[in-house]
Order: sequence, then structure tokens, then C-alpha cells
Amino acid sequence: MAVPAPVVLGLAMVVLASCATGAHGQLRMGFYDQSCPGVERMVGDFVRQHVGRVPTVAAALLRLHFHDCFVRGCDASVLLNSTAGSVAEKDAPPNLTLRGFDFVDRVKTLVEEACPGVVSCADVLALAARDAVAAIGGPSWRVPTGRRDGTVSSMQEALDEIPKPTMSFKQLTDLFATKGLGVRDLVWLSGAHTIGIAHCSSFADRLYGFPGAGAGAGNDTTDPSLDAAYAVNLRRRKCRAPNGGYAEDAVVEMDPGSHLTFDLGYYRALRKHRCLLQSDAALLTDPAARADVESVVGGPDEVFFQLFARSMATLATVQVKTGAEGEIRRKCAVVNGASN
Repeated sequence: MAVPAPVVLGLAMVVLASCATGAHGQLRMGFYDQSCPGVERMVGDFVRQHVGRVPTVAAALLRLHFHDCFVRGCDASVLLNSTAGSVAEKDAPPNLTLRGFDFVDRVKTLVEEACPGVVSCADVLALAARDAVAAIGGPSWRVPTGRRDGTVSSMQEALDEIPKPTMSFKQLTDLFATKGLGVRDLVWLSGAHTIGIAHCSSFADRLYGFPGAGAGAGNDTTDPSLDAAYAVNLRRRKCRAPNGGYAEDAVVEMDPGSHLTFDLGYYRALRKHRCLLQSDAALLTDPAARADVESVVGGPDEVFFQLFARSMATLATVQVKTGAEGEIRRKCAVVNGASN
């Protein structure tokens, strides 16, 4: 399929500048200009080549980057394998449907061949996620580099820190606040669902025996905030197993009809109460968040692109490790010195 040219936005190409504080203040554009010239071009060329053939890679890399940054910061800890003494993030239930690990490994192999032990897996993932979104026609943004890789990965921390699809608006904003992210970051980062899919198990509570329906309501009640016709379609077709039961592993497009296109479709579906996750529907329960959604749905995609890019630039600096912290992993799935 033809892939639209990336949209590069001046205002959206955001980098936290000299006013930045803490570790992320040590990130900078061109960090590898001397130590590994051309590495960003190398990553971008590989990503564009493969996303052009398999556009679903974009959503996989974007979700992988998001889940990484929410646990211990953007340090590639989500890429680490479990060991005999520790169960890693990638084996936590919220991460079992993550994809893109092999893709990142392939990019890292290319980078290691050119510049051994120089470029972190955390930077490779941050760059690849950005380039993948641009490759399907979404926005681009500047990614300052210099991240270091973490050496710890915990399943329990993933369970505690990754946003759950059943969260309320307050639970979401409280969690985002612990990462230095605000209400508007929540609204615009949720827009990544325009290229996402969801397993039926992640929104089953909204279709079968919705808790708010009251005692004795049975298993046929749905979340009243979900469009009734859409709910019927989900129950009878999308999440229905061949034997007539419930197919929890079935997948549904979060932006039906354009899930391979980065656009405003997610917000338009949200306004019609046709979003899958309770955490998406929660955006409409807050007046300020709802106003933000309303402010973009009638406008051009480029306005959303600018807002999304700004929040992505902020996300990519969450609790980063720099300087002498962490390490530069030779292989993204294992810490240096570990037996393979």
C-alpha cells in the first residue's frame, strides 16, 4: 500500500531546551554526531523501509516506547528478558501483547555493527517510534539523545505503573502526574490509539455484565456510555467466538476504517461514544479534557499533530538516565555481562 509522506511540523518538533532540569536536561540534539555519525539516518532509513511494507509496525513501536517510559522512565527496561532471579516487565500481563522486540533488536544490530557500544537501546527505541509514526504520515518531532539503558526490569513495577484500560479519569491523571505529564498530555497521547488495536479482553467489562448496571442485571448489560449500536456490533461480530461464545483474544481496530492512518478518527469516534476502552471514555467525563477533544475534531489533522508531537517530546524525557547512570547495552534483551 502507498504510505503518505511524513508531515514535519516546525512547532511540533519540540525539544526541552536549556530551561530543562534534572537528567533530561543532559539530553541534546546531535549527541552522537562525533561518536556515531549518521546513526539517526540509519535508524530512520531502516524504519521507513519496513513500515512502508508493514504499516502495523508503527503502532507496535509507539506502544512499546510508551510502556517503556512509564516504568523506570525511558530506559529500555521493557526490552529486557526475565532471568532466573527476576520476572521482567515484558512478562507482565499488560505487556504480553507488546510487539516490536525483534524489530528493535534488528535496528540495534545495525547500529552495533557501525558503532559498537555507543548508542543506547533507549535511544534506538525513542528514535524508531518517532520515525515509524512519521512513516505512516503522522507528525515528526525532534528527539534529543543521550539516554542510557537501565539494568533493572520488574514485572511488579509494570503492573503498578502502566495505565490500565479500566481506569477512571482521576486515576489516569494521578498516574500521569507521577511522570510529570499533565491532563493535556493524557488527552493528546491517547490519540495514539488512532493506529491501535485492542483485544476484546481489555474492554470485556463494558460489554458483559457492566458493573454499574446494578444487582441482578445479568451478563447482557453493557456500559451505558458506549454507543448502543456499536456495542451490539462488538458483541455479535467482533468479539464473538466461532462457537458463539466470547473470543477474548480477538482484536478490534480502535479507529475503525483508518487504523493504519494517523488522523483524527480516534477523537471523532470518542465523541460518538464508540471508543473501546473505559480509559478512553473517561476523557469525556472531565470538562477540560472534553473541551480539548472538541477543539480538534473539527479542525485539520495538523493541529492534532502539533499537540501530539509536543506531548511525545515530553514523554520521551520521562525519568531518563544520562551521564554515568545505567549502561549502553550491547544487546537490548540482556544487560552487559549476562550469560546469553
